[in-house]
Amino acid sequence: MKFDLIIVGGGLAGLAAAVALRKSRLSIAIVEPHLAAKQPYSEWDARIYAYSPASAKFLQELGVWQHLDRERLCAVAEMKVYGDEQGALRFSAYESGLQELAWIGESRLVHDELRESVKRQHNVTLFCPRIPVSARFEDASICLELDGGDILTGRLLVGADGRDSWVRDQSGLATRSVPYGEMGVVANFECEGDHRGIAYQWFRGDGVLAWLPLPGRMMSMVWSVKDDFAQSLLQMNEQELCSRVERAGGRLLGKLSLRGRPAAFPLRLMRVESVVRQRVALIGDAAHAIHPLSGHGINLGFQDAKALAELLEAAPEWRDIGDYSFLRRYARKRAEEPFMLQYATHGLNRLFAARNPAAAFFRNAGLNLTGRLPVLTNSLVRYAVSGKFS
Repeated sequence: MKFDLIIVGGGLAGLAAAVALRKSRLSIAIVEPHLAAKQPYSEWDARIYAYSPASAKFLQELGVWQHLDRERLCAVAEMKVYGDEQGALRFSAYESGLQELAWIGESRLVHDELRESVKRQHNVTLFCPRIPVSARFEDASICLELDGGDILTGRLLVGADGRDSWVRDQSGLATRSVPYGEMGVVANFECEGDHRGIAYQWFRGDGVLAWLPLPGRMMSMVWSVKDDFAQSLLQMNEQELCSRVERAGGRLLGKLSLRGRPAAFPLRLMRVESVVRQRVALIGDAAHAIHPLSGHGINLGFQDAKALAELLEAAPEWRDIGDYSFLRRYARKRAEEPFMLQYATHGLNRLFAARNPAAAFFRNAGLNLTGRLPVLTNSLVRYAVSGKFS
């Protein structure tokens, strides 16, 4: 079976790239190992993302955002960041001339809509659940063998298959990985108090704690902590966990009630030596992994998908879309933002992990100084929502 483009990975980034090419002449195959049945929305998904305005605009252009259930999305009007020694920083959408800093919502909310869009797309063939078992790189094509014996050929292979990317390994693209020895513990809670659309983040001695507002009086927690503490949080009963999270956040939202089961995922910094090679391009978590304290992981993936799709759609018919010299344009366009965010979050994580008085003084003084400089604060906000300083 011959295609122009083969995407391995049916997550948010991979599906978004395919939908972004819905009007192109390219024939697309999507290979996804996991058949995810559409789940009822009676409970909240533990995988909650902060969608930036730039991502919301991209999804709007794809015809996805306008179809999402607004009762399951919450706009962030303000964000308050606290250091461990009286340092504090505040970001306001209103004061920065924005309608919102971000939208908080479930992963599956966007995934389900993207998947439905792909299923209706005339130029997409979905292989799911199917597993790629081998890849053969030739001068003019890539041959991908699937379990069951099917062989797909294409001009370009896109790895959108996550942090442990099979495509990246098969392509020989070198990575440098730094495990943090931490896990991100996530859980959803019903709150006694009204969050008023405010997101909170604390740099604590035991890790980085974030409370993200959800519709009504719901909030999503992401607590990045050492592995042993993460395990102890997961083993707590409901009452113990709620009490621990309440205390960690200074009881700002009153009593908490757990909604759904908590979950955890390991954290690491991952840099890929190059996100392209002949016949291969990486997007999303296959291309970069960052600490969740920035809240930007999924937004980087969407911007990867957008940049690659724009390059492919603009290519003339005679252009070999798998040629390395052509794909380098995508690599150059997506070099700066992931690099900056990776090392900014890595540096912050290491700075607040340092347990000495000098480090504590400088990191908290830095938060307070930034908060007193509106021009710098507004610039940081605008970078967070658009990926560009203005």
